Amino acid sequence: MNLNLRPEPVSHPVADASDVLVVGGGPVGVRVAQLLAQAGQQVVLLGDETHDPYNRVRLTPLLGGDVQFGEISLNVSEDSQEGLALHTGQRVVQIDRDRQVAIGANGQEWPYKTLVLATGSRAFVPQIPGVDLDGVYRFRTADDASALLARSFSARDVTIVGGGLLGLEAARGLARRNCKVTVVEHEDRLMPRQLDTAAAVHLKERIEELGVTIHTGTRVNEISGMGRVESVILSDGSEIKSDAVVVCAGVRANIELASESGLPIERGILVDDQMQTRDPNIFAVGECAQHGGQVIGLVGPGYAQAEVASDAILGKTASYVPQISATKLKVIGADVFSVGDVEKLEVRHNVKSHIWQSETAYRRVFIERGRLVGVIAVGEWDQASRMQDAAQTGEAVYPWMLYRFRKAGSFWVEAEEEMMDMPDTATVCNCTGVTCGQIRGAIAGGAMDEEAIGLKTGAGTVCGTCKPLLSELIDAGAPPKAVRFSKPLVAISSVAVFLALIPVLIGYVPLPQSYSADSLRDWAWRDNIVKQWSGYILLGILCAAMVIGLRKRIRFFDKLGGYDGWRFVHIAIGLLAVFGFFAHTGFRLGSNLNFAFGVAFVATLILGAVVGLATGGDHKLREHRIGTARKPARRVPAWLHILAVWPLPVLALFHILTVYAF
Repeated sequence: MNLNLRPEPVSHPVADASDVLVVGGGPVGVRVAQLLAQAGQQVVLLGDETHDPYNRVRLTPLLGGDVQFGEISLNVSEDSQEGLALHTGQRVVQIDRDRQVAIGANGQEWPYKTLVLATGSRAFVPQIPGVDLDGVYRFRTADDASALLARSFSARDVTIVGGGLLGLEAARGLARRNCKVTVVEHEDRLMPRQLDTAAAVHLKERIEELGVTIHTGTRVNEISGMGRVESVILSDGSEIKSDAVVVCAGVRANIELASESGLPIERGILVDDQMQTRDPNIFAVGECAQHGGQVIGLVGPGYAQAEVASDAILGKTASYVPQISATKLKVIGADVFSVGDVEKLEVRHNVKSHIWQSETAYRRVFIERGRLVGVIAVGEWDQASRMQDAAQTGEAVYPWMLYRFRKAGSFWVEAEEEMMDMPDTATVCNCTGVTCGQIRGAIAGGAMDEEAIGLKTGAGTVCGTCKPLLSELIDAGAPPKAVRFSKPLVAISSVAVFLALIPVLIGYVPLPQSYSADSLRDWAWRDNIVKQWSGYILLGILCAAMVIGLRKRIRFFDKLGGYDGWRFVHIAIGLLAVFGFFAHTGFRLGSNLNFAFGVAFVATLILGAVVGLATGGDHKLREHRIGTARKPARRVPAWLHILAVWPLPVLALFHILTVYAF
């Protein structure tokens, strides 16, 4: 389509050095800047926040304490991207289109030949009485997340205003901080843009099972308190005790800068199919842009707009074609999946829907003239990506597929499909809308790891959940990447598995036939005091290994290093346990319950060492097609290792009791 925002097509030359100016340091603005820099342009990127650019999608795990800020930062620097200069804390307040200069709040001028506006959006705060009280927060930026994080340490009763995507994300983060959370949604259901009534009820039940209270079909009339928040009064007259309120009532595009510059605006900055405004030297992309009457607040379409704008700036033929909207994410305690405009599909003529549900899942498909046009799902679904591709391409739905859906909840026979067999049109990164075909093209062009693929396509740079799928696609076209500390892992695990196999293959070290005070074996294995000390030291080693094995459940460990380092420590402790077992028993397994304890302990050591070998050598195994990114070779021995660990605490207790009793 073409909006005819300018009298006639105007060509713009490829920008010279430092002549491409991008205003806005969000993911879409960063994407435009990176694409242009990759094409050899000298690009200046201005961000109004003082932080380095970051993934807004990952603010929830930041609030929940799952990640640190450095883990959600985008890799934007002159060192990582030649030709790209980043300036943070630079808020642009005026555009002088005649002089082609952007003017910052500090008076600094930034000349441009081509300007890209990626100013994004801001949180919408409704005019609720008391909304200015101390204790009312928003959840939109890193500063918002930081303020909420600080408040969460003392807050006990938190009310979330808004039951849409952003509100539930805030609720999820605060619930993980042990806050008592209440969500208030004025519509009759949660996530009304993505879910139907039945799906929203299913989601509500799942959320309430985790202790979050939900109020729908009512609105906040007043936020009450003397100087700071004390309660929230609803339109039905009920009152909710609150010491903090988070307003998540939607967003509004940041269009003031464009408006004051004389550019046409409505709900967003009006652009044509090339993402160009009426001014031939100014483009707009992302949440601030309005194309075809639509302002889209998702990262995926924003990335597509970034590619179109960068191609147009470089003089290439490009045209933005909107796709069916898709949402795929994990809300509080449940996977949520939605493709298509659900609200319109429910009332559109010639659209039929079919529902399948169980105690843990709800699925609904919309079919128009024999083709799939929309999908809703709450609960885990292995075929979600394939369903998204089918809906976006309008795949034909045959009677036997509908029969299977009514019976089992899927169009296709349940079988995990390898990524290398997925069609080029299948979406891999739902956040950015990147497909298998785009990733395969990036690999063919020399992108041999996840970081390079992210730089070329944007896949994996938002929430990161698609990275295992990227690794699996890399398997088909590039050597797998070794895990961190792979060589030390293999070395330590090799020694551990060799020593742990001694009691199985060789046997125990026998006691001397006669007692000798000078014998080290007599001292270590017959002296009661020494046996007690070595036993308790071994018990301490076992407890340390088990605690580290639970590090994902213990938030304290996040402050002390990443997963790779703790995995290395865990395996090193396993090797130490082998020596401790020898020092305590000489590899003698004993009898009765002691024998069971010894066998379980040796099995745990051997299987743990095998897991270490499979982990450190994973890249070599995958080169020989042993295991994949989603099904690594270590998966089976890891589960066996965990099963072997379970009896150890009980057997250890019986061992200690029998020693002291007899």
